[in-house]
Amino acid sequence: MTPQMHQAIKTAIELGKWPDGKKMSADQLQICMRAVIHYDQNLPEQERIGFIDRSREDGTMKGADPLNEQVLKFH
Repeated sequence: MTPQMHQAIKTAIELGKWPDGKKMSADQLQICMRAVIHYDQNLPEQERIGFIDRSREDGTMKGADPLNEQVLKFH
């Protein structure tokens, strides 16, 4: 898949329709979402869908590391 195809499929998913205006079926939507997820696995983390940049200008990270375990306490 080329980067242009990837972008076109992402746009189709966002709009729920193909570039020609035809509505995507549920099966087409599911297949396209899987293709985008598979393609994104080969991209650098900061270019993936859903990436949240938690870095500050000085190079430190904002907030807690989402991959660290956190103990929840219920009172």
